[in-house]
Amino acid sequence: MGSEMKSAPVLSTADDRILEEINLVATRDPTAPVSDDELSITYDIERTLKDIRQARYKRIALQFPDDMLPDAPRVFQLLSRGLEREEVGTNGTQPSNQTDPSNADTDLAHSITELQVEDKTEQHSPRLTILADTSYGTCCVDEVAAEHVDADVVVHYGRSCLSPTARLPVIHVFTHKDLPLEPVIRAFKATYLDPTTKVIIAADVTFSDHVPTVYARLVEEGYSNIYATEVVHEPSSSIPNRTVPESVREAPETLADWQLFHISDPPTALMMTLASRVAAIHIYPTNDLSNENVKPLPASTTAVLRRRYGTLASLTTVPIWGILINTLSVKNYLHIVEHVKERIAKAGKKSYMFVVGKLNAAKVANFSEIGGWVVIGCWESSLVDSKDFWKPVITPFELELALKNDSDRVWTGAWQSDFQAVLDAPAQEVNGNGDDQETSTSTTMSDEDDMSEPESAPPEFDFRTGRYVSHSRPMRDPAPRASQVDGSSTSGPSAARALARRAKGDLAMIGGAFSPGAEYLRSQRTWKGLGSDFDIRYDEEDLDDSTLVKEGRKGIARGYTVGDATDKH
Repeated sequence: MGSEMKSAPVLSTADDRILEEINLVATRDPTAPVSDDELSITYDIERTLKDIRQARYKRIALQFPDDMLPDAPRVFQLLSRGLEREEVGTNGTQPSNQTDPSNADTDLAHSITELQVEDKTEQHSPRLTILADTSYGTCCVDEVAAEHVDADVVVHYGRSCLSPTARLPVIHVFTHKDLPLEPVIRAFKATYLDPTTKVIIAADVTFSDHVPTVYARLVEEGYSNIYATEVVHEPSSSIPNRTVPESVREAPETLADWQLFHISDPPTALMMTLASRVAAIHIYPTNDLSNENVKPLPASTTAVLRRRYGTLASLTTVPIWGILINTLSVKNYLHIVEHVKERIAKAGKKSYMFVVGKLNAAKVANFSEIGGWVVIGCWESSLVDSKDFWKPVITPFELELALKNDSDRVWTGAWQSDFQAVLDAPAQEVNGNGDDQETSTSTTMSDEDDMSEPESAPPEFDFRTGRYVSHSRPMRDPAPRASQVDGSSTSGPSAARALARRAKGDLAMIGGAFSPGAEYLRSQRTWKGLGSDFDIRYDEEDLDDSTLVKEGRKGIARGYTVGDATDKH
């Protein structure tokens, strides 16, 4: 044990040292001004101007991630100046050396006529708008915000998931980041000692322009079986949004013979997708480029995949599902929403749909009835692996496994994040044992006991608690007489919207089927919305002076009066 402290430690600067000069280590100020030339290279201004001019866009929306917003005004100015120069070059007068002095009056009249025609046609210069906030994730193109300004095109800056958009064209500017070449070459040679090893070189989109340089240098070093990827807009590719070798395009299963060398930390969704497709993954970190002795880190997703499988296995008996729409821009998102709703209904379960914008734990915690969430978003944002959420959030691919029977559910370790792969899967693979499920859910209750389960349906138990689940198929069709309460018929158009209480077992019914959401609202919710307080009724004999409604204070802040009294308080 150390010596006991005699006095409290000094946690502040002494008075006699407050004005002393402190020598700081000379470092580069991250807020130091950057020249226009450097900014033009980083944000690829010339290529952006070229694309805008070729397509003749007039209303351009600039979407920046949060960390790039400080540069947004200067990028706006550089683009505006470039577009103004183009406008002047297009509408300017002819050079003086091509003008005949004898025809000066004629040329002047012709110029005035052209000016009047341009005024009549209302030729406007392109208009730029900065989107300062995004409706969903920063990796996705925010078509919703762009349509608010009636944009013709969106210029998306920074890293992107490259998911295909539904309505607007996009100009992707990944930005340029410096990458020292020699440390990368040394790290690669230290990782792959055999020059004949099959290695695929990939990088995050912000470093993707360095891949050809790294590849050329490694070829000079004697490596013969390496492949440099290129960025493509194809999330469903064998390597999402990247090209693959010719042999892999012909036989996708041969990707298992290759190893992946990835520059910069990849998103977790990419690592989990490639974990079962490639032989090994090594990541070259770029968080500290000043360190020249960086060692690639082997990527392991075994623990993450095991945790994801345990999560979806615990959701097999969930009766109520919530569908979170986390995008309004990704192509075919409505198709996957309908597919998910159909799959949940075929499993005899209930689903509710939510559009909450940017996803966080506080928003979804308001809906305590929901037992599990499935998120519809881009292939990167669909993976939500956080302990902050009260109920698990899974992907459409994981939902397909969770809805299968225990005997049909096989975990191979393969994982997919792109929902397009779920839509493109063969029908027999998606449905699994769907025919048996549909048969069991359509089995009606016995007339002798409305609470008994169908004899053909096997008993189900909650994976987490081990308890028997008696109502895991809430949307099954009960017997006809179970849909009648107090002898009144529930047939007719209004019956589908009518909320009744089941005669036997005291369960809430909607349209003749057991509704878990209505049952939770009736039995678990203590507050049921604005106006519910007026549903409380008291007997007059129980009322006393303490429960009567009394007139409160009235007046202005400097003097209140109570009732009919004239005294002010």
